[in-house]
Amino acid sequence: MTAPGPPGSAGSVGSLAASGARYVGLAGAVLLAVAGYLGGALPDAPYGATPVSIWRAPDGPATLTCWLVGTALLVGAWWSLRDGAPSTRWAYVTAGLWALPLLFTPPLGSRDVYSYACQGWTYAHGVDPYAVGVAAAGCPWLDTVAPIWRDTPAPYGPVFVLLAAFAVGLGGGLTGTIVALRVIAVAGLLLAALCLPGLARAAGVPTRRAAWLALAGPLVGVHLVGGAHNDAVMLGLLLCGLLIVVRRPGRPTALLLAGALLGLAVTVKATAVVVVPFAVLAGVRRPYTLRALVRDGGWLTGGLVGAVLVTSVVSGLGFGWVGGLTHSGDSEQWTSPPTAVGFVVDYAGALVGRDPQAVPVVRAVALLLLVGVLVVLWLRSLRQLHDARVVSRVAVGSQAPATPARVEASGALRGAALALVATVVLSPVFHPWYATWPLALLALTALRTTWYVLPAAVAAFLALPDGTNLARFTKAPGALAMTALLLTVLVRAALRQRN
Repeated sequence: MTAPGPPGSAGSVGSLAASGARYVGLAGAVLLAVAGYLGGALPDAPYGATPVSIWRAPDGPATLTCWLVGTALLVGAWWSLRDGAPSTRWAYVTAGLWALPLLFTPPLGSRDVYSYACQGWTYAHGVDPYAVGVAAAGCPWLDTVAPIWRDTPAPYGPVFVLLAAFAVGLGGGLTGTIVALRVIAVAGLLLAALCLPGLARAAGVPTRRAAWLALAGPLVGVHLVGGAHNDAVMLGLLLCGLLIVVRRPGRPTALLLAGALLGLAVTVKATAVVVVPFAVLAGVRRPYTLRALVRDGGWLTGGLVGAVLVTSVVSGLGFGWVGGLTHSGDSEQWTSPPTAVGFVVDYAGALVGRDPQAVPVVRAVALLLLVGVLVVLWLRSLRQLHDARVVSRVAVGSQAPATPARVEASGALRGAALALVATVVLSPVFHPWYATWPLALLALTALRTTWYVLPAAVAAFLALPDGTNLARFTKAPGALAMTALLLTVLVRAALRQRN
């Protein structure tokens, strides 16, 4: 932390700037909470709303003004300290302060929490949520669920279905269930917050920066706290498993426990599985031989498989949740790069009288490409960890040489972070809260922050308080812009490789 200095000194100016950012962000969070009460994702909010119809509603101007100004203030305050908060404690206190108003608002930015409630109700009443949608199950809160998800099976793993059913039993009615689901999401965030300092130290990055970027961002407050998304639970379990791996590599008991935690993360949201191969690298005792990979990776994989099998059997749901994953791409929005490219191909085809139906094709190609990218990232991480010439300084702003353990932890976590980036970019669908997956690990590994903080800041503006997604109303221009951005990135990457 910068030492305080006399009035007008650099330290004093820095402290004043940080204090200003704290209270600007708090003002933004309060405005977002007000917007939630005026026009959040309330149970009786109308569906199919547009920004124009929301504006024309009785409280529409106040709702949109509070939401947009609040988002801008929160994003600006978070952005201003992207290189690190004054101290780790300061980052935690400020993140908690910003989250506090959002704990007590109606659901924000999405109606997914109502889907969670109905899926939990379905299971609690003896119906398999992987066999039928919540409409066929007879959920009494069906009118609160977005129409697109009423007839689709649950796309989440058995652990989260059990948690949702627990929330239903604990909460009783709809309001109590929503409160319980928010408490569960906050518990996931608290677990993630508990693990961040240890992971940051293992990777050699300042904890004050890692905590700030991972916890204080607007996507965390709005969507993981206010929206009560199950991504918070997945991240908590994921980071906890990774912390055990990097602290106790090569120890069978620790690797079994870490594998079990990673397995629980997968059975909340299957996305977590892309991190597992990199966790294996972090858990291997040197040197990186095939025997070591099989031995130590086997312990971790055993814990993961055991957790998946036990939860699938104990819940009585089996592996029906795997089939439910196919419905996660039912929504088509340009915020997913493959979907955007598919839109552009369809537009081009329409100009010559054709209907290519390119979206499913491009999505399928992107998923195949994702598999290839994940393999390449893993092999590259393995090579870097095995290479004695790996960079010896990984601590941001530190002159202390990195220890072998620190180099290994940083390399494995960096590979996991890039795997999550690739997953988000190449997935068939993207929602703003998906950006929290890679953000948590990039905060622990990336040396430069702008390239991933900026997209997260932009994503914060994509949803309105009632869950209206602005991507729905900018389909053509958004698809063209996303495709152009993708081409620009690819061309620049190719030119960099040639040089």
